[in-house]
Amino acid sequence: MPGNRQLYGVRLYSSAGIKDSRRPCSPTKRPMSFVLAIIGRPNVGKSTLFNRLVGKKLALVDDQPGVTRDRREGEAKLGDLRFTIIDTAGLETSAAESLTGRMRAQTEAAIQSADAILFLIDARSGLLPEDQHFADLVRRAGKSVILVANKAEGKVGMPGVYEAFSLGLGDPVPLSGEHGDGFSGLYDAIREALPEQTALIDDFEEEAAAPLVLADDEDGSELDPDKPLRIAIVGRPNAGKSTLINRILGEERLLTGPEAGITRDSIGIDFASPLPDGGVRQMKLFDTAGMRRRANVQEKLEKLAVADTLRAIRFSEVVVVLLDAQIPFEKQDLAIADLASREGRAIVIAVNKWDLVDDPNTRLAEMRERAARLLPQMRGAPVVPVSSITGSGIRQLMSAIVSVHETWNRRISTARLNRWLAEVLERSPPPAVAGRRIKIRYVTQPKARPPHFTIFGNQLSALPASYERYLINNLRDTFNLPGVPIRISKHGSANPFDKGKRRIQ
Repeated sequence: MPGNRQLYGVRLYSSAGIKDSRRPCSPTKRPMSFVLAIIGRPNVGKSTLFNRLVGKKLALVDDQPGVTRDRREGEAKLGDLRFTIIDTAGLETSAAESLTGRMRAQTEAAIQSADAILFLIDARSGLLPEDQHFADLVRRAGKSVILVANKAEGKVGMPGVYEAFSLGLGDPVPLSGEHGDGFSGLYDAIREALPEQTALIDDFEEEAAAPLVLADDEDGSELDPDKPLRIAIVGRPNAGKSTLINRILGEERLLTGPEAGITRDSIGIDFASPLPDGGVRQMKLFDTAGMRRRANVQEKLEKLAVADTLRAIRFSEVVVVLLDAQIPFEKQDLAIADLASREGRAIVIAVNKWDLVDDPNTRLAEMRERAARLLPQMRGAPVVPVSSITGSGIRQLMSAIVSVHETWNRRISTARLNRWLAEVLERSPPPAVAGRRIKIRYVTQPKARPPHFTIFGNQLSALPASYERYLINNLRDTFNLPGVPIRISKHGSANPFDKGKRRIQ
């Protein structure tokens, strides 16, 4: 009965015989969602607590103070509580136009967006004058405050816990973000500070239907429009990555400035992007630290930042390689693009600071020619001129990202592939090896993301790399696969006199 669809499983059959099956929904109890911001002076363990609550090592952690600069959001879990947690930069007193002043402005923005504040102090070092100063700032914000005495493991931190009462922010919660001690007390403090948001409400959970499997004689796609499109913005230091993301978002969400290397963490930001057809697509943008040549990366903190950038590339679907229009296609730019290609990600090349370019039409044609020549493994990757200062080219950039993502998810039917293979072999058959001709009999695409093709035949282990490149380029041109890496694996028939029956080559 259609009226009971929300409460009872249904089973529908289309004329094509595709089945849609859902299990019965089950009522559950869950608290409402809310936002907590972690605030405190540098090196009190804010990022360590953040990582503990989200259950992942998302934020960089080091003994050096001032590691965190931007505010980072994550989905946290504590008991039956599910909430958004914001990690912030350490509060420091400085001029508003300085780097630390801009960092403090980011922290103040996190305070305004939060429902409650976790104010951290270091129980081992005790209260410092900065703690008292920023406690006044937090008190004036008019938000519920939970005082947390971090690093309180053992007896060494207990004097600092008792000293925290003098801040006048209520009873401190002693815990250890590093060792996971005292989180039951934090749970109780959150429930007490936010009684309405943590009250249990009825909810219904419904299991999603299994994905549809396409028949072999149909083209299709592995694209799931309901999942956020994950985009990593990468490039050399001071290429304008954070400024570009701020322009896309329409707000000063990320810390920017003339200094090179401001960004350290890879910050993920969710947003809804309008599409040319009038729809809206959910996306997740990752701002990353600038990547210098490996020989120039010596400090431990920069190595951690680069490792975080590499992780963002691996978890993304589309990588935007941001170039500086004044010095484009440096060796490091090509190395970054090649890294994204080897990771199997779709690529868009964005040329920033386009407002400084003279004769833009001639320069754009030159850029596209250089991209095709220097990045043959990503031939056809979109080259989009943008300006993060004026906002020009942003719409074209987002359209290119959506287009190349659809290509990255594309599946080609086996029938079309084998018609293509017959034409290719007729025009240029593979060469003979040791007097025996290599035979390619069959091709199919077992998966996308990126497009991956498997060819079947004899003597494929001797197939020259040049002929494999010929097949890849022909696939790219015939089926319109620009800007995505193409993978080919070979499945050869076994020698009947060998013990094995089949082998992957």
